[in-house]
Amino acid sequence: MQKEYKDRQFTFIFGSSENKAWTLSLYNAVNGSHYSNPDDIEITTIKEVLYLGMHNDVSFVIDNQLSLYEQQSSYNPNMLLRLLQYVGNIFEAYVKKHRLNKYGETLIKLPVPKFVVFYNGKHDEPDEKFLKLSDAFLADVQADIEVTVKMLNINFGHNKELFKACKPLMEYSWIIEKIREDSKSMSAEEAVNRIISEMPSDFILKSFLEIHQAEVKGMLLTEYNETEAMNLFKEDGKREGKLEGKLEDARKMLDFNMDIATISAVTGLSSSDIAALRC
Repeated sequence: MQKEYKDRQFTFIFGSSENKAWTLSLYNAVNGSHYSNPDDIEITTIKEVLYLGMHNDVSFVIDNQLSLYEQQSSYNPNMLLRLLQYVGNIFEAYVKKHRLNKYGETLIKLPVPKFVVFYNGKHDEPDEKFLKLSDAFLADVQADIEVTVKMLNINFGHNKELFKACKPLMEYSWIIEKIREDSKSMSAEEAVNRIISEMPSDFILKSFLEIHQAEVKGMLLTEYNETEAMNLFKEDGKREGKLEGKLEDARKMLDFNMDIATISAVTGLSSSDIAALRC
């Protein structure tokens, strides 16, 4: 496994400063807006190395809105809790960057958080649905806090209007679908090797992925193997048993280069316990 590739392909395409035009295209497609200046976007993505296991895929501010975008190939109902944690860290960074006084008497104005999950797993999900953090609360009483997430199915063949509005997203979906199909008759590595050469010449992503071919291959293989491993671990009853079994599962997931948040969601272990296994 090539452990130097920490970003996911989705983040690589839509979360980097050099690709703000694609990020803006995705934002416009999701929100039905028509912004045209990519420089209006301020990337605020949290990287794991800075937050000891806390990271997110893509986040940015535009027009006083803070968009947090997550890509999921394995459905995780705990993502709402993670997004709540992410936005707290991002707001803290925002306050520091703009030298705002959260202890003062003047109300601090913050960008409005908007959460979107882009799902491309194998489970049959509708084109769009909304998830709420309150569904996880133990008592059936009115809560004083809520998190609502829009989940969009971006498997190839779904959300055609969204793909029409954002061509890079359609192309990303095509790449993932092509790997899945080719992997039925060849190894994942062989499937990934074929992707760029078989990509249509009019694809916006083609030249970018050709330039970054080594990184792209590492990311795609990591994601594919991670997803397959996740499916195996979910079927393994051992993770539901004793602590020793969960720790062993966590070690194996670290070998697959899975991030700490994902391992925690699967095993139920704390981030600190998982981080200690790296030592």
